[in-house]
Amino acid sequence: MADILHRIGVKTPAPEKVYDALTTVEGLAGWWTDDTKGNGEVGGVLEFRFPVGGFDMEVVELRPSERVAWRVVDGPEEWIGTTIDWDLHQNGDYTIVLFKHRGWKEPVEFMHHCSTKWGSFLMSLKSLVETGEGAPAPRDVQIGDWH
Repeated sequence: MADILHRIGVKTPAPEKVYDALTTVEGLAGWWTDDTKGNGEVGGVLEFRFPVGGFDMEVVELRPSERVAWRVVDGPEEWIGTTIDWDLHQNGDYTIVLFKHRGWKEPVEFMHHCSTKWGSFLMSLKSLVETGEGAPAPRDVQIGDWH
């Protein structure tokens, strides 16, 4: 198994602002993709659509201002069954986000692409919380097609 791991610091004294951006449809649409729908409660499914496809995530764990965990239930074959975890903790003026996209069967080229895209979307999350404006799809950084 292979994992995508990232760490960012979001300048905010309030980890709940980051948590809200990870758990509400409005927050998620502000940094990941404009086309976000669903239920962000435990057991709910969030639906994310992009110009080239989409993902459905079951919310499996929520600990306010500390942790968000999803399980991919629909999307590209390589994603189905993987998990996405967001662990948050405060460090001075920054809320630290430890991101994990775990359980890839093998590090195929698509995983490399997704790692870069996750990095760019994490910077969009940082921008949303710090400035009020993210860069969700379709206004995200384009890095080339993965097909």
